[in-house]
Amino acid sequence: MSAQPLGVYVHWPFCKSKCPYCDFNSHVRDGVEQARWRDALLKELEHAAREAPDQRVETIFFGGGTPSLMAPETVAAVIARTRELWDCAADVEITLEANPTSVEARRFAALAEAGVNRVSLGIQALDAPSLKFLGREHSTDEALEALGTARRHFSRFSFDLIYARPGQTPEAWAEELERALGLAGEHLSLYQLTIERGTRFFTDHARGAFVLPDEEAAASMFEATQARLAVAGLPAYEISNHARPGAACRHNLIYWRYQDYVGIGPGAHGRFAERPAQAPAKRATRRASGPEAWLDAVEQAGHGTAESSVVAGQDLVEEALMMGLRLADGIDRATFASVTGADPVAALGEARLAPLVRAGFLEIEPDRLRATASGRQRLNALLERLIA
Repeated sequence: MSAQPLGVYVHWPFCKSKCPYCDFNSHVRDGVEQARWRDALLKELEHAAREAPDQRVETIFFGGGTPSLMAPETVAAVIARTRELWDCAADVEITLEANPTSVEARRFAALAEAGVNRVSLGIQALDAPSLKFLGREHSTDEALEALGTARRHFSRFSFDLIYARPGQTPEAWAEELERALGLAGEHLSLYQLTIERGTRFFTDHARGAFVLPDEEAAASMFEATQARLAVAGLPAYEISNHARPGAACRHNLIYWRYQDYVGIGPGAHGRFAERPAQAPAKRATRRASGPEAWLDAVEQAGHGTAESSVVAGQDLVEEALMMGLRLADGIDRATFASVTGADPVAALGEARLAPLVRAGFLEIEPDRLRATASGRQRLNALLERLIA
């Protein structure tokens, strides 16, 4: 049997400070024992290789938290051990998320030497008041300097911005977007600010500390973003992600195409083919979320798995559907059927799909099912209609 493509996700849970909008598994600690964490990540990586053997690693992604706070030696060790444990593609994509502070940018040369070939910078805004509101530790000048450093050291780079911020008008966002395009390389990630439960912004917003742009203004910003970046040669390939042809983040495509991936580190998730399986199924894993609990578990048991279950049948269909409809290209029906055992159109049924097609939210073609631009803008509501 030929090796199947695999993504490897590595979660570094530590940050210098917690951003008020962030609901990710990130934590602030006074100090981190880098050698101890390195050993634990390598140990869990070996466990992951036993979970998903005989596959071909196409991508490695260091996420967080703030992976640019990792010792470059740890990054190098994880990459090297991955290459030893699995067959790896010659052009394996190795992405690391980074904050654009001057301290972290100084590590870029060492991270590139460690094997990182793509960096994703969390810039989030291009003006000082917005950076302060978002709780970012870098200045605009530091962000620009970090972008220049990234260009010098990495063959591929991207950066994130957050729009629909309090007081932001469509006109102001259009100006910021033009500035971003002048700085961009091959990829941009542009996210609408959302208020997530459990964040400081959730509490602040509930007590009226700030007001977000109304739904009409936010929709206008989304539509203008899609149109402007398409003209600039960076069309959306996913709801919030834009790239030049061939420059999409291959690791994220693994998620959205519902291909296999393993996750190591606190709170990391994995989805990979269940073996042996009588019918199409995936093994779903989640590592313990708390950094200390995860570290203790790995040192005692060789891994920090908190949950492990099988996803099959209708659950498999629905997970693949939720991921695939995020993509501008939509779902390849043959690939979907090979993974889930069902054609997406047949599984959902004509009665459920027809009204959404007539309303302009879905398109059905012989080889694929896709959400239209209008459907992707309302994807959560669309999925509620599709998934009972």
